[in-house]
Amino acid sequence: MDLALKRRSIRKYKPDAIPAEKLNYVLEAARIAPSWGNRQCWKYILVTEEALRKKIIERVSPPPHPTDNRPTRPRDWAAQAPIIIVGCADPTKSGNKDEKPYYLLDMGISMEHLMLAAAEQGLGTCWIGGGFDEPIVKEVLGIPPEIRVVALTPLGYPDEVTEPRPRKTYEEMTCRNRWE
Repeated sequence: MDLALKRRSIRKYKPDAIPAEKLNYVLEAARIAPSWGNRQCWKYILVTEEALRKKIIERVSPPPHPTDNRPTRPRDWAAQAPIIIVGCADPTKSGNKDEKPYYLLDMGISMEHLMLAAAEQGLGTCWIGGGFDEPIVKEVLGIPPEIRVVALTPLGYPDEVTEPRPRKTYEEMTCRNRWE
């Protein structure tokens, strides 16, 4: 529980390099994640070159916030981190059930493992699952057409302290025996 509570969405990073042992720890957590039929449909691209980080982030903007009128702003802060991790998935290496493509779930589980391990190592991340330009990311990084870019996250040492965001109560998120 402490680890789940420690993870935060970080939007300001120090430029400090990440030691190989910490990076390997984070990647190992992603590697051992469960997946549909153990097919492990994911592949991660570690973007360390500053010019490439800026290029894949330059057109990333979050969608409008659904509950208020906060202005959207580009996510150029993500390129401050020394690494941007691009989570890719091969849909053919995962299953489909009831018209649900499980590569999204497989990638999500692996990415969450990565993010929790990063928090454990004192590193920050921030899930970027929408608002990025998948064709641009694919072009810049040479990703084949059949591969999907599911999510991005910066990875680096946090240069901010963030407070926990509000969460639903147990009563709001659960019901017993049937939908209420």
